[in-house]
Amino acid sequence: MTPQSFETFATLLRNGSGLVIGPDKLYLLETRLAPILREHRIADLDALAFRLRGGGPVLEREVIEAMTTNESSFFRDDKPFVHMRAQALPKLHAARPAGAKLRIWSAAASTGQEAYSLAMLLAENRATLGGREVEILGTDIAREPLARARAGTYTQFEVQRGLPVTMLVKYFRKDGSNWHIADQIRGMASFREYNLLGDLRPLGTFDIVFCRNVLIYFDAPTKARVLEAIARQMAPDGMLYLGGAETVLGVTDRFVPMPGDRGVYALAGVTPPSVVVPLPTRPLAGAASR
Repeated sequence: MTPQSFETFATLLRNGSGLVIGPDKLYLLETRLAPILREHRIADLDALAFRLRGGGPVLEREVIEAMTTNESSFFRDDKPFVHMRAQALPKLHAARPAGAKLRIWSAAASTGQEAYSLAMLLAENRATLGGREVEILGTDIAREPLARARAGTYTQFEVQRGLPVTMLVKYFRKDGSNWHIADQIRGMASFREYNLLGDLRPLGTFDIVFCRNVLIYFDAPTKARVLEAIARQMAPDGMLYLGGAETVLGVTDRFVPMPGDRGVYALAGVTPPSVVVPLPTRPLAGAASR
């Protein structure tokens, strides 16, 4: 592939999704774009780049979706879920007036495992919220993963990755060779096509935001831009969860780490409300240690 062709892909991905790729990621282009070459009967990546330079939003979208589709798993790195159950939910519930809805955002939701993990966590801890309504919104730029998320059907391999057996038995039913999540859980989450680089204001305000393992694919200016946009959509005492390899330090001053809670951030200048008796931070029932 020529340098010009590589730059065509790199520019499209950076402007369209924030994804930054270097020459060392050539293998990803070859692997993930191969189905597009076959479907459109395009000879090679150089020919595809030539087509892209001529315009064509449909083809551009297919390339972006192919390159930004990332894997997900249930209760991935269960520490954020343990923290949310033991700390975030009790604190936010105590701070909200009766009848006020809590809103949770799973950004870059992919095939929905994170959003449904949150839904199962809420179902297991209804008493903590005293019947308070909670809305879970999952967003992603890619349409095919979102369709899978809405369907709520997963393979045996997918349900074996991080999902406690007790929750598999309780919240899923066997559907041929796959597993289908219970309507009770599926109805707790909705999914919407959305680009993190777009205008986030129509999404509304959130009390909890999970944006995990997303920023690692962005350059520093894009990270700052996305975090600034997320900050504007958060309640003053809201909490942001990032991935284990991600941080706001040196990127933005809109967030500060919550003391003693790695990967959890509050808006700068805001002290999250305290709870007299927080829940114990024990591991999720049945979750394997990772």
